[in-house]
Parts: sequence; C-alpha cells; structure tokens
Amino acid sequence: MTAINITYPAPVQSLYVHVPFCATKCDYCAFYSEASGGEQMNRYVDALIREMELVASSVKPRTVFFGGGTPSILSLQQWQRILTAMERLDLLGADEWTIECNPATVSTDKASLFRQYGVNRISMGVQSLDADLLVRLGRIHSREMVFKSFDRLRGAGFENINIDLMFAIPGQTMETWQSTMDEAIALGSEHLSCYEVIYEEDTPLYEQLQAGEFDVDEALACAMYDRLIDTAAAAGFSQYEVANFARHEGEPDPELPSRACRHNINYWRGGACQALGPSASGFVDGRRIRNVANTERYCEQLELGQRAHESVEQLPTLGSAGETAAFGLRMNAGWPFDLFTQVTGHDLRNEWEGDMQRAVDAGWGVQAAERFHLTREGLRFADTIAEWFIRLEE
Repeated sequence: MTAINITYPAPVQSLYVHVPFCATKCDYCAFYSEASGGEQMNRYVDALIREMELVASSVKPRTVFFGGGTPSILSLQQWQRILTAMERLDLLGADEWTIECNPATVSTDKASLFRQYGVNRISMGVQSLDADLLVRLGRIHSREMVFKSFDRLRGAGFENINIDLMFAIPGQTMETWQSTMDEAIALGSEHLSCYEVIYEEDTPLYEQLQAGEFDVDEALACAMYDRLIDTAAAAGFSQYEVANFARHEGEPDPELPSRACRHNINYWRGGACQALGPSASGFVDGRRIRNVANTERYCEQLELGQRAHESVEQLPTLGSAGETAAFGLRMNAGWPFDLFTQVTGHDLRNEWEGDMQRAVDAGWGVQAAERFHLTREGLRFADTIAEWFIRLEE
C-alpha cells in the first residue's frame, strides 16, 4: 500500500475512535467489526496509540467518542494503556467523552477507570428488554444484565447515560415495544437513541428476509415510531434528531436539550472530526478521510509509522454543502439560514430553494423567515429528503 501523507489544520475539536471487536456479530449489524482475540486486540491497541501519536498535535478534543464494535470488550489493562497514552499526548479533558458499552461487558473496575480519566458519558447498547428479541438479534446480554450494568455505571459516578433501543424488529409487537420503552425510561437515563431495524446486505437478518422467513410491516414500523415520539415526550425527553431524545436541565432551550450528544451534533452540523481505528471515517479541512476496514492492514500500516488511510477525498464545495444540508435536516431544529451560510459558505435559499419547496408541498418541511426544518412526518422520511439535497457535481 502506498502511504498517503496529509497535513492537518489545528486544532480539530472532535475525535472519534473505532474499536472493531465484538464477542459475536449481531444478526443486523453491517458495521465493520470482528471477533475479539487477545493477540489481535493487543496489536490493535499498539497501532491505535501510534495513530494517536501521529495526530495528537492537530487535535484538541472538546468531544471524544469511542464507538464500535464493542469498546467495552477491551480488557482493563488494554484500556489502561490507551488512557495513559491519551494523558501523555494531552488528549484528555474533553467536555463530552462517550464510550459505547455492551451491558455484558461493563465491570465495576472498567467503569471506575473510565471516570478516573474523565469519561463522562456512556452509551449502552440495550436494543431490547424482551428476552426473546435479544436472542432474535443475536445479542450476548440478558435483560438482567442491563439493569445491573446501569446500576454499576451510576455507582461509578456516571450522570449522563444513553440507552440504545431498536424497533420494528421481526416478531416485535407494539406491546413489547411499549414495554421496552417503559422499562428503559424507568431506568432514568438522560438520553435515548432509538433506531428502526435496517436490513443491510450481507447480514443474517437480510438473508432471512430474502428467504421469506418474515415480512416487513411498514405500517407497524411507522406506528412504533409515532408511539416512540409520544412516549418519550410524555416522559420528559425532547426529540432533537430523527432517532435521538434527551432530557433538559435548567432553562428551556428551543434549539437543543442540555443532554443532547454534542459529538453527534458536530457531525450533523458539518464540523471537522479526526477519526482513528480500522474503518473510521473523518472529515478534516474539507476532506473525507477513511481508514482501511481491515484490522490486520490497519496494524501493519501503523507499525510502519504511517496512517492507514484507504481513501482521501477532497469534496467540492457545493457537494460538501449538500451533504451538510442533508445531515443537518435530521435535526428537529433544521437549518437556520445564517448558520448554514456560516458553516458552508452557501445560502440554502438559493441552491436548494426548489428542494425545500418540494418538501413543503409534501407536508414534510416548513420554511420560515430564519430557517428551514422538517415536520414530524418529514423527519420520518428524512433519508428520502436528504437525497434531494445532495449535489454530486459542482
């Protein structure tokens, strides 16, 4: 592989780290991940620290997010090495630092170690609290583990916890969905992320669908999404993005609840992000930079002292602005016109006037004097609307 040498403007204030290991591959998952193994995991940690060393001078993170895979599957010793390296490289002190955890891999010692180094937000992949559906999805945790791990995290001092849930799972009824929401909300978390099942090619769930083992009930999926919005609102959560709901503390904010995930907001608002680890995708200085989606190759490149980039794409300004427009419309607040111009250098009311009107005519969008945003129904079809705003060429 030919090394690609890149210089970065400093400082990038958002850092994403991909941990590719899982105990088992869930039936619905199309993200890059692989089975965990001690030797490969140690080699990955070595490579990750080398990659951190290469970018440290260009990063001063205000948000950090360790995603996966299952970051919490790394051992206590492996985490100790990563965290001490981050301390040495002056990468600690983020305002918001999230680590994704599986309920089956949250130990008291790990939770305490995370807090010691400044991790202040946990995203726990619960997906369902129905025992049969957890098996259906191929999850390794039980419903009992969810409650124990949540208590363990609270005991370690975590005051900002997200619960990931899924709906429209094959075999899931409205009753089981409502029960899962009620139990998850009763835990008292600060944030909910709730995703409809997507049937990605090359996953067991997709193969089962193609084989006719079950049918997709679009009407039920829509009804579950509506029930989610109403249930979350009744429990004090504010929806701020298609799939994300957060509590608010202090004075009301019409734009964002205080517990909203700031790292993800940076994505949706077109901000720069440095991304590390196999398959990680970042955005720096108008360039989309992807690492190789192969842990072996990733480690080999870092062992040679160079970044493991698979591609570096300089986006045309209009194309980049179109992507930013599409992502930002996933947020309930939509795009304030002045902010969009500040971020992209383009005026949403010029290049995308027809697309906004198309959404308004469909009942999916609202164009006010100072902003454009999607309606409740429009958010349901945000992916379709996003395609209208993409500009492939200058």
